[in-house]
Amino acid sequence: MNSRRDFRSHRAALFDGIEEGAIRSSAYSSQIHEHENDQAMDSLHDRVSVLKRLTGDIHDEVENHNRMLDRMGNDMDASRGFLSGTVDKFKMVFETKASRRMATMVASFIAVFFLIYYLTK
Repeated sequence: MNSRRDFRSHRAALFDGIEEGAIRSSAYSSQIHEHENDQAMDSLHDRVSVLKRLTGDIHDEVENHNRMLDRMGNDMDASRGFLSGTVDKFKMVFETKASRRMATMVASFIAVFFLIYYLTK
């Protein structure tokens, strides 16, 4: 019987050591996992902050482009007004026959001038 008790005590000692080791190793591995999680969270935080800055820059760029397009639209409206005034003046000039002859003569001189310019070049 004594040998049986010794066997049980050795067996208990053997398994107790394994269980304590398992507990120790699981605590150690949880610390490792916690450290890896902290590193991953820091990396994720850095990426999020970079993305936040990038989206802020994109927003500023879009706002600048919208302002530029608004100014360009206003300039186009102003030039459309000038152009329509000029077209109205040309219509008045071409209403009379004498004015048409004068405009044709001026256009002919300009065309001849450019023709001579390109031929001598």
